[in-house]
Amino acid sequence: MDRLVECVPNVSEGRDKAILALLTEGIRSVPDVSLLDLHVDSDHHRSVFTLVGEPTAMAIALFQVIREAEHGIDLRTHHGQHPRIGAVDVVPWIPLRGVTMEECAGYAKDLGRRVGQELGIPVFLYEQAAIVPFRARLDVIRRGGLSGLQERMYQDSDWKPDFGPNVLHPTAGAVAMGARFFLIAFNVVLKSQDIQVARRIARTIRSSGGGLPALKAMGVPLPSKGLVQVSMNLMDFRQTSLRAAFHAVERESLRGGVDIQESEIVGLVPQEAWDVDLAMDLKLKDWNSERVLEVACGKYHLFPF
Repeated sequence: MDRLVECVPNVSEGRDKAILALLTEGIRSVPDVSLLDLHVDSDHHRSVFTLVGEPTAMAIALFQVIREAEHGIDLRTHHGQHPRIGAVDVVPWIPLRGVTMEECAGYAKDLGRRVGQELGIPVFLYEQAAIVPFRARLDVIRRGGLSGLQERMYQDSDWKPDFGPNVLHPTAGAVAMGARFFLIAFNVVLKSQDIQVARRIARTIRSSGGGLPALKAMGVPLPSKGLVQVSMNLMDFRQTSLRAAFHAVERESLRGGVDIQESEIVGLVPQEAWDVDLAMDLKLKDWNSERVLEVACGKYHLFPF
């Protein structure tokens, strides 16, 4: 295929294997789309699908995911550690080969329009697809969770969704859809049960707190492990690398007398962000070479770019 995009839909389900199997089967039924990775987290109650494929086929696969999630996920009974506004919470489009960022923004808008019209789910465009500039940041859209978003939609004309009704879907909420550069989701688990330790570290190292550039971070409890986690998004690994993010957490945790147990990468990483020593240096669990995007794509004969 001469034209390839990556899409990473984040679904608010990390516990029901039947629902995840249904979503996975739907994706695999679409020609010219490959499911490269599925990361399931029961504490976050969230799953991250990493897809690569031809843009038109990708739009078909993503619509199926959103439609099936609408049928199978009810946010009224959803309880997880990760912030979310929708059954399918966020759908980013990332250009890989023969596709521009502007085209990805267009694909996001086209799919968002269809989701709004056919499924009655409000869609908010973010990052490079944003139409309303102050809504470009995902954390701004998610602020206050479902209730906060609904209140803004009711009270502020600037918060009318880009597509779909001006009211949350009763079970599926809303969808944030956009186009962006590669994002690396990176979590570091601390040998501590104190959530305040993780939150202090997150506040110190993230960009908004004067820490590392292009880094978002939050402290998250992990009930299944009886531990806490610093959950990070590296918005641009060229500005803050995986190693730099890990060392920042390590420095702040040791300052508080807390050791690091392990770390994990959610989804895949581009080769440019990786080196052979990282798995050991970062105390990564369950790492293998197919978690590098180029290696995973090669398995499906999608390369070279």
